[in-house]
Amino acid sequence: MLTLYHSIILVVLLFMLGNVLMNILSFKSLRAVAPPETGPLISVLVPARNEARNIEACVRSLLLQDYPHYELLVLDDHSEDSTAAIVEKLMAEVRNPRVTARLLRSQPLPDGWCGKNWACHQLADAAKGEFLLFTDADTIHSPGTVSSAMDYACRNDASLLSSWPRLLTGTLGEKLIVPVIPLIGFGFCPLWLLRLVQRKGLRFNPRLARAISASNGQFMFFKREAYERIGGHAAVRAHLVEDVALGREVAARMGEGMRLFNCDGVQFSTVRMYRSLGETWEGFTKNMRAVFEGQSVAFWLFGLAQWTCLFAPFVFIFTAQQPVWRIVAAQVTVIYLIRVLLAVRFRTSWIGALLHPIGMFLMMLIGLNSWRRSIGSGVVWKGRTYRPEV
Repeated sequence: MLTLYHSIILVVLLFMLGNVLMNILSFKSLRAVAPPETGPLISVLVPARNEARNIEACVRSLLLQDYPHYELLVLDDHSEDSTAAIVEKLMAEVRNPRVTARLLRSQPLPDGWCGKNWACHQLADAAKGEFLLFTDADTIHSPGTVSSAMDYACRNDASLLSSWPRLLTGTLGEKLIVPVIPLIGFGFCPLWLLRLVQRKGLRFNPRLARAISASNGQFMFFKREAYERIGGHAAVRAHLVEDVALGREVAARMGEGMRLFNCDGVQFSTVRMYRSLGETWEGFTKNMRAVFEGQSVAFWLFGLAQWTCLFAPFVFIFTAQQPVWRIVAAQVTVIYLIRVLLAVRFRTSWIGALLHPIGMFLMMLIGLNSWRRSIGSGVVWKGRTYRPEV
């Protein structure tokens, strides 16, 4: 029975490796393009709350885009630091005839809304563009990013294009935990299948499409018509992981002609999400329970999959006897092969890949903490407390 158990885990890991390879092969990159001479207005939208350490680099990079016709709207979400002053100073100093830039001040947060969703909703209401690019205040973008996103979206008729920036990490805690994002996204989600279905125009069950879809809130490029059709951020007003929820809303409407694309933006954009283990812990605590949208069984099954497939082999490698040990060694080899492939593809920390079992152990602890906080005092982010529906 022990041999059968470990053989099944090995088969699951091999399927995961195959899924990672298929995702990597289908994960197309933004390409460098010459900026068009003319084009539809694009609204670049940045919600910002207490982002004094990040906002200057982000806004400066967005003020210097080479796209010929765009507006930049930054919304100060009741910041308690110098975020607004930094933005005002930059918008006065950095001159680019292609862009119209404005700083907006947030209205009070209504009941039933998460802070970021309310900020993005206000930005969308104020925007005038035919396309809406939502990006986070901790991102930095090369000058051709907006032009490249527009090119990709038009070539693929994307309702929503979600680009994945390069994940920068500094402290050991960041290096251990942050690179798990592509591991989960590319290991567990068959994004290649979603792309194949859209390319072939096949019929697909909306619930299944939602289940296998993903998107990244650090860079979400919408057709305005599509954004409004799914209800915008108002449709996910209470969702703590609004980017995934919006991507699911688009994927569920593939039968109505909507199209969701994820692409590689590593060469165009970067993001450093957190600056310490404590920040990383709090950020993932906010997200891990909420991403399952009240589905408790799915949450615990996912945790079980993490334990049995991605952590337990590193325990059994020290305790198993022959011939089981050889199967466990194969499991560990496959896990490290997955981590190496993802580290190369996304240019993430090699320390995180090497110390994979420590990172996974921390992720499982964060998952338990996320559950505990969600059913108890609530999760805290940017000075606000939220209680995801359990």
